[in-house]
Amino acid sequence: MTYRYKIATVFLLGFFIDCINIFMSAIALPEIAFSFSASQSQVAWVANAYILGLVLVMPMSLWLASQLGNQKLLCYSMLLFSLAVWLSGVSNSIYQLIFWRFIQGMAGGLLIPVGQALVFALFPNNERQRISTLIMSVALIAPAFSPAIGGVIVDTLSWHWIFYANLPLSLLTALLAWVWIKRDERKAREKPDLIGLLMISISLLCLLLTFSFYNDYHNLLLAITSFVFSALVFIIYLQYAKKCREPILNFQLLKNKNLCNAFIVYYAVPGVFTGVNLLNIFNLQTNLGYNAAQTGLFMVLYALGAVISMVIGGRWYLRAGKKRLFIIGVTLHSLGIFILYWVSSSSQLNLLILAYLLMGMGGGLSANTAQISSLIDFKGKDLLQGSVLWNINRQVAFSVGTVVLISIFSLTTFSSDLICYQYTFLIASVLGLFSLISVVKEK
Repeated sequence: MTYRYKIATVFLLGFFIDCINIFMSAIALPEIAFSFSASQSQVAWVANAYILGLVLVMPMSLWLASQLGNQKLLCYSMLLFSLAVWLSGVSNSIYQLIFWRFIQGMAGGLLIPVGQALVFALFPNNERQRISTLIMSVALIAPAFSPAIGGVIVDTLSWHWIFYANLPLSLLTALLAWVWIKRDERKAREKPDLIGLLMISISLLCLLLTFSFYNDYHNLLLAITSFVFSALVFIIYLQYAKKCREPILNFQLLKNKNLCNAFIVYYAVPGVFTGVNLLNIFNLQTNLGYNAAQTGLFMVLYALGAVISMVIGGRWYLRAGKKRLFIIGVTLHSLGIFILYWVSSSSQLNLLILAYLLMGMGGGLSANTAQISSLIDFKGKDLLQGSVLWNINRQVAFSVGTVVLISIFSLTTFSSDLICYQYTFLIASVLGLFSLISVVKEK
């Protein structure tokens, strides 16, 4: 195996671990909610805390890599991740679990942008499409098999083992990083902008708290105040970043249309899907009578549809163009969610199968096209900054999609939970289509 494929293997393993932490743990959320007597909104923080940890540390990862070296950073991050995984598994309260998930996020956030920047530097120009397709393949394998495996683990053991199951992979990744990655010298790099990092973290935290204040405490005034404060801090950061020589997140890169549209599509497709998937996990288990293992198997159908569309999309990217692929992908994804609106009993298995296949096809095509096009115009320093920005956006999209869909579900006031789920899916199918406004405008 050549050196660049060794680097790619380490990154893809770390990326796979990151993906299964979203989808495998989601299968366990109903069991976790029951174990700790927590609401859907509260257990959503098991994912949100992970995202916050990522956001906090990702902008610092490149500077830490320059201080420690790529080898030590990638190895140590996976060792810290392994410790946090174990402590998540032994948690005996929802608050302990949320805290250790936050530490998990910090550890995972060190590997992803550094690993991706290293890989993209070794696969430049036209070769970028090849490695981007590999990245998205991993992003689809994880949601395909980890929920099904996670469901079996929950049904036969307990939700604690959802976290213990990460240990072999995270320790293997740490070992390979130490053995395969060449030791590099420390490089001079300015310290990260801690003031900017603080503002970004506060803004995101307040945004997520907005939905918790409303969903859990039903305090509209507090929710609005939190949202306004989040927006105000973010606006202040944007003004601050214009005067900062090395801003922690360079949002000026979003002037690039490829990156901007990839951002928007990621919220509309993977982001919306994460919220829909979480709600449907609860719906399938509490209203339709499926167990955790059966619920996890639906993600295999999602991955099957995604693989089919990715193979087609990867071959037709240059011929058809990203605009056409985005339109097809977003439309198929929304159609799949719309079909969930019609599912009212476990006997409608054919509709569930069709829904997950279409969501997979649309999600795979849209996400793969976004991954290929997002950083294709960047090199050097802009590539490093773009990698951090893109990976933070990818994670934030998952979290925002979850809290928004849970809030929509909470706002529904129908006679039964099943109908509330159905109308939430109907709204979600429409939300995704709004991204086409930006896509269609692009020349």
